[in-house]
Amino acid sequence: MKKWLLLGLLTITLTLSAQTDQRIYDIIDAVSAERIENDITKLANFGTRHTLSDTVSQTRGIGAARRWIKSEFEKTSDACNGCLNVFYQKDLVKKGANQRIVHDVEVVNVLAIQKGSKYPNRYIIMSGDIDSRVSDPTNFTDDSPGANDNASGMAGTLEAARVLSKYTFENSIIYMGLSGEEQGLFGGGGVAQYAKDQGWEIIGIFNNDMIGNIKGVDGIVSNVDFRIFSEPVPPNETEEQRRARRFYGGEVDGISRQLARYVHKNVKTYMPEMNPMMIYRLDRFGRGGHHRPFNDAGFAGIRIMEAHENYTQQHQDIRVEDGIAYGDVLEHVNFDYAAKLTAVNAINLASLAWAPPAPIEVKIGGIVQPSAKFQWSKVDGAAGYKIYWRDTTSPTWDHSRFVGDVTEFTLEGIVIDNFFFGVSAVGKDGFESPVVFPNGIFR
Repeated sequence: MKKWLLLGLLTITLTLSAQTDQRIYDIIDAVSAERIENDITKLANFGTRHTLSDTVSQTRGIGAARRWIKSEFEKTSDACNGCLNVFYQKDLVKKGANQRIVHDVEVVNVLAIQKGSKYPNRYIIMSGDIDSRVSDPTNFTDDSPGANDNASGMAGTLEAARVLSKYTFENSIIYMGLSGEEQGLFGGGGVAQYAKDQGWEIIGIFNNDMIGNIKGVDGIVSNVDFRIFSEPVPPNETEEQRRARRFYGGEVDGISRQLARYVHKNVKTYMPEMNPMMIYRLDRFGRGGHHRPFNDAGFAGIRIMEAHENYTQQHQDIRVEDGIAYGDVLEHVNFDYAAKLTAVNAINLASLAWAPPAPIEVKIGGIVQPSAKFQWSKVDGAAGYKIYWRDTTSPTWDHSRFVGDVTEFTLEGIVIDNFFFGVSAVGKDGFESPVVFPNGIFR
């Protein structure tokens, strides 16, 4: 009897410490560059998707584009027996809200929700932007195909829904097309407020904005590099939390930064051919994206995008000038690369959707002692927990130890002063929550 008990415990331990899961590789293989190419082409062929453009035409303008996006989500839902709840979320933005809103406009987002079986009110989100623009942000009539910015991110979101809708997850996933990005991040702001009003518990948002260009204006060509932008700490932290950081650390350990590290680790594990570059900024220098309104609301959010931008193909009138072809057109998009970054999103959506919730409370102790001590709140659905630590100058969690189904543990011989620490919850299949940086002290 003892022999079988030990074998059972060994099996559970091996499962929880397993490095890979075959389903994640299957998800990578299922992403289709051909379908993404078809979707980007369709979106670019709407002529313009400017937020203030035509909403009546069936073939041109943002109205036609969002109706087509909704119909594609509905096709995906039909194929999985209605597993997606597809709907519009909208807000009226009045003329003069900023200089780019030159007439009243209804900012309409398209949401497709795949409900989780165990935690239906916990959501992990992937978003792309519907809208496009030319050089003048108030010009809503001229052609603005927006093939890379951001038909690529929108097409990736549609494809992720097709692939992941074939699976059942414990947590909910939202696939989302956002409008009003170029006019002032209005779409993301509307959904972030909607999420708060609905009482959604958001695990995080992956904002995909330009995932199709491999030839940079700097002359670098790479189909494996991509960037993960994340802010260091939430903007709505309390004064007490700010003071605690001064004494205990955590300047680069907010919830968005932990989400970025999660993606980085998962990609290194399952897609080692890719080079995820963690950028310690909210976004590009002086620029913005649709994860920011979620960050402003206190939710974890990151931007996933190409590493090498070409500014002659962003926010540009279509023209040839001094021998340079300007404009965000189809021929500049690398569809295989867009498929790779779509797979990056899909495997992280799946991993988080299969994982248990993160511990709410993580306490750390061991001041003036030769060991680091931890206590954490028990998580429903967790089969065990993992303690992570790293040098204080390291960007990634470099060391870890699975400690089983306990709620306290001591790392002997590890001096608390020399490292940063965190704790994640591990599910029965080995999928982990994001790491939680200590938010309490005990002695």
